[in-house]
Amino acid sequence: MTGQSSKNVKKPLRIMKFGGTSVGDAASIQKVLAIICDASRPSDLVVVVSAMSGVTNKLVEAATQSEAGNRDEVKIIFEDLRQRHRAAIQNLILSAPARGRINREVEQIFQEGERLCQGTALLRELTLRARDAISSLGERLSAPLIAAALTECGVASAAIAATELIQTDCCHGAADPQMDATAERCQTRLRPLLEKNVVPVVTGFIGATAEGVLTTLGRGGSDYSATILGAALGADEVTIWTDVDGLMTADPRLVPGAATIPEISYREAAELAHFGAKVLHPKTLSAVTQCGIPLWIRNTFAPAQPGTRITPCGPVTDGGVKGLTAISDVALISVSGPGIVGVPDVLGRTFATTAAVRANVLLISQSSSQNDICLVVPAAVAERTLEALRREFAQDLAHEKVEHITIDPTVAIVTVVGKNMRGSATVGRTFTALGRENLNLVAIAQGSSECNISFVVSKQDVRAALDATHREFGLGVLESLPLPVRSASLTPEAWDYGSESRTANAG
Repeated sequence: MTGQSSKNVKKPLRIMKFGGTSVGDAASIQKVLAIICDASRPSDLVVVVSAMSGVTNKLVEAATQSEAGNRDEVKIIFEDLRQRHRAAIQNLILSAPARGRINREVEQIFQEGERLCQGTALLRELTLRARDAISSLGERLSAPLIAAALTECGVASAAIAATELIQTDCCHGAADPQMDATAERCQTRLRPLLEKNVVPVVTGFIGATAEGVLTTLGRGGSDYSATILGAALGADEVTIWTDVDGLMTADPRLVPGAATIPEISYREAAELAHFGAKVLHPKTLSAVTQCGIPLWIRNTFAPAQPGTRITPCGPVTDGGVKGLTAISDVALISVSGPGIVGVPDVLGRTFATTAAVRANVLLISQSSSQNDICLVVPAAVAERTLEALRREFAQDLAHEKVEHITIDPTVAIVTVVGKNMRGSATVGRTFTALGRENLNLVAIAQGSSECNISFVVSKQDVRAALDATHREFGLGVLESLPLPVRSASLTPEAWDYGSESRTANAG
């Protein structure tokens, strides 16, 4: 091939997203720079970055303290964040003019955040719009820092605000992208940079309405940002760089011998994400599903590891159980008892009521007679869901002496995820394994997709349930290890492996 013709060969386009711990400090960012520099030679790249680990949570805390009028607390938070970013700039940007420029840009963002908090403190009201504006500051601080550090390494780069690219609806805190407009914006803004071999570094987690009002995509939304951009640009692949080796057969802190899943289908990965595998944001796959773009989960701190590849159909010779997951921060609400018999349209009214309070129903089980319905919802919305259901059925149950709508916050959902499980005796083997450990099931449900079986157990039984099921299906690394002791002391946070999960950072 001649030199001229080789220049005309189109390079693959890759989207790389780096999460909070990946950009947590100067040492971590150096690893990110090495990955980007290495990948920029054979590929066109678009980089998406989160805020430094924990920064978004601190910003949300500052917003909350502002609403309470605690100005001194807000001042302390902003000063700590300033010092952290200045330290990173000092270590990464060696050129004095570049360092001065980035320090000024970062300071302007901090001053904007302080003004937003001052306004919130003055009004003693934190609107959803203001919360989005304040919580987005972390990504807006990261992107120019990473872009400047890349330029320092000899890779032409430009920081781009996602407000210029991702057009969303006006649902603050959980906005959805408007893909046609987003694709047009991405092609107009990013393609010219890529043609000049410039690496755009885009703020994750945020977008903007058609009118230019900043919105956020929800907790963990930087993953979602990456796949939105991938779909909008027709990328060849998207990689989520995080702090674990990929999707695991189970949480390795709870299940000895858990291992990385080499390849998995979109549907299976979505089930794992939905039911608690915090390595992957639940909405992440929705953007690439229509276009079939492969998605990788890889470890920034172990880049030699292959990670997990997520594809439309998964491996060709595929079937059976792939992994297990658990979600703990939930509550079980029951609508049951003899008083429910004869109440019209119990199921329809239950769904309508939970929808009205925007409760995400994670699992539902009912008896054939409809006099016993139980549903599991996130703990954060459990009380308001309970109150709404009691109001809905108050007139029907006015003469009942026993409470028919109750709540149990001591449960967790364990989910078995795989493919074509209906015909593979998965249900029987699962419950046989649980029975051997004398574990009590509160409720069960099987998805019509044949990709998941979920069951509800006591929180103190989660570790034993995961381990027994993991052993039954021979997942991960097989070892002769003692069964775990059931423990009521496990916290919900202990079940979210990967510190770039939503427990670590909002973006």
